[in-house]
Amino acid sequence: MQMTKSSLYAGVGGIDLGFHQSGFNTIWANEYDKNSAKTYTSNFSNKIYVQDIITLDKSVMEYTDVLTAGFPCQSFSIAGYREGFRDPRGQHFFHTMDVVKTVKPKCILLENVKNLTSHNKGETMQIIDEEINKSGYSCQWKVLNSMNFGVPQNRERVYIVCFRKDLNIINFEFPKPIELKTSVHDLLEEKVDIKYYYTKKYNCSQQIIDSIDDKFAVYQWRRKYLRKNKSGVCPTLTANMGTGGHNVPIIYDGTGVRKLTPRECFRIQGFPDSFILPDISDSFLYYQAGNSVTIPVIKMLSNEISKCLCD
Repeated sequence: MQMTKSSLYAGVGGIDLGFHQSGFNTIWANEYDKNSAKTYTSNFSNKIYVQDIITLDKSVMEYTDVLTAGFPCQSFSIAGYREGFRDPRGQHFFHTMDVVKTVKPKCILLENVKNLTSHNKGETMQIIDEEINKSGYSCQWKVLNSMNFGVPQNRERVYIVCFRKDLNIINFEFPKPIELKTSVHDLLEEKVDIKYYYTKKYNCSQQIIDSIDDKFAVYQWRRKYLRKNKSGVCPTLTANMGTGGHNVPIIYDGTGVRKLTPRECFRIQGFPDSFILPDISDSFLYYQAGNSVTIPVIKMLSNEISKCLCD
């Protein structure tokens, strides 16, 4: 019998896609952002509740074998104010656990920024661990970097895997790193619209343009200066990279200096080209790509979860 999963804070469905590639069937999802939900429904046919989790009627949530949640990370991120549970966005972990207590899945997978593990000198992670254990689940976590799982992106995220204690599952192992064989330039589109190329018209000085001459490197525009990525992979794609100059990955493709296209950003997250990007603005698509997960990492995690649930 095919195992089921459901997702909170589903975004465009990155976690659902990774689990689908491992043989899971998603039965329902929840996402607040209407544009992300539009991308989700362009690619998935399961039920999606497009509303704030706070107003979601948790009593109607169907049972599911696995519940996943990439709950908001801004309150724990280095890029934010790091207010943690004092920030209303930090309370979404507890809203997630309310759903867990209602649905009682066999397994929970939570995803968040690396900084969650050290936030407030480790106290935040201790509270999360205690709440999960109090709810009847084991808890183990590990920080995984996308570049160690076949994807040319330096993206560190913490993954928290929890099994219901009555199942006595003790054999879960996090996936082992694999060799990186794909470069950013392997994922570039062949034909790119002129609007993605930088000129003086696009708030980019000639000095910046002239300083980018390595077509095998990826640069990052950091407000007033450029940083060359020495590892040869893409820096972490961010949700705000479509709103201006800050954090935008820049490349030289042999034709000129440009930013990555939305499709290229999705490729760098491991999404296949069959994944439909709806007709919405580039800024929304950049937000969605940067806010999503890396598919191969999720697939490998879900493979390991599947082994434990099928034993």
